[in-house]
Amino acid sequence: MTDTTQKIDPVASKKSPELARKNLQAVLFKIQDLGVTRRSLRFLQIYFQLRPIKLTFGKRNSCLTILLLWILYCLARNSLMATRYTRCLFEFPSFTQKIFRPAEDCSVCLDVKEVEKLSGVDPAFFEERYAYSGRPVVITDATSNWTAPQVFSFSFFKDLYEGQVSNCQFFPYKTEFHSLQEVLNMSRSRAQLEAGTKSWYVGWSNCDERTGNVLREHYDRPYFLPATAESEKTDWIFMGSPGYGAPMHVDDVEHPSWQAQLRGRKLWILEPPRECHYVCNRLEVYVNPGEIIILDTNRWYHQTLIVSEDMSITIGAEYD
Repeated sequence: MTDTTQKIDPVASKKSPELARKNLQAVLFKIQDLGVTRRSLRFLQIYFQLRPIKLTFGKRNSCLTILLLWILYCLARNSLMATRYTRCLFEFPSFTQKIFRPAEDCSVCLDVKEVEKLSGVDPAFFEERYAYSGRPVVITDATSNWTAPQVFSFSFFKDLYEGQVSNCQFFPYKTEFHSLQEVLNMSRSRAQLEAGTKSWYVGWSNCDERTGNVLREHYDRPYFLPATAESEKTDWIFMGSPGYGAPMHVDDVEHPSWQAQLRGRKLWILEPPRECHYVCNRLEVYVNPGEIIILDTNRWYHQTLIVSEDMSITIGAEYD
C-alpha cells in the first residue's frame, strides 16, 4: 500500500510557520490512522489547550523534535504494551509524564482528610464510595483466609523463579540491580537482612501464566471488590528491607489498584495532584501485615517507606 502522507520538511518548516502548522496536522492525522489510543491523544490535546506554544524561529525545531519524540512514545506504548506484560523499548524521563499529564479534577481529594481504615466492607458500599472515586482506603480484614502471608518469602520467590529469564517489568528503584534474577541471586547475608548489609527495595510484575497460577494458589480476589470488577491477571510484587521504599512518584496505569501488605509494615505518604496542591491534603497511613490499601496511583503521588524490622512483601493488581 502506498503511503501518501505528507512528508515533513524541517528546513521549509523553519521558513514558513504556516507550512509547519500543516506538517503538524499531517502528523496528527497519521497518528489517528495508526490507531494510537484516545487516552494518549487526549494527553497531547489537553497539554496544548492548557499551555499553548508560540513557536519562534529559534525554538521551532526543538518543539517539533519534542512532539515527534512524544509521538514515538505513544506509538511504542500502543504497539509494545498491547498486552500488559510487554516491556517498553525505552523509558522517557519522569518530567515528560508531568508535561503531558492531563489536568486532574480536584474532587478526587478535596474532602479527603485521612485514609480511612475499614473492615467487613460490603462490595456495594465499596463501589459507591471508594472503587472509582479516587478516595484511598485501607481494608483491614481482606487477607484473613490467605496463605500468602505465611508462604511468600525471599526463598519462596527464589525457588519460584529458578531458571527463568523474566521479561516482565522490573523496578530497581535506587538499587544497583538490573533484573529480578540479580535480586534473587544476591548474597544470603543481604537477603536475610543481616547487620551491615546494604538495604534494598525492588518491584516487578509477573507476566508468566504458570508462575501466576502458583501465586494465586495463596491469595484470593479481594472480597470487597464490586461484583462487576475484574482484577488484572498481572501480579505486582514489591519486596525490600527496612528503611527503604519507593520515592515519591505517580504511575502511568489505566485503573485503580489494591496492594496487600503480606509481611512487614509500610508507611504510605500520599500527595494530591499538583494542580490540587493548595486545596487538598497530604496524607499518611501505616499499612500493617494483613491489610490492603486501595489507591488510584495514576492520580495520587505516593511514596513508601518500610518501617518494620522485618522484610516487607506486598502483592497487588489493578482492577477495572
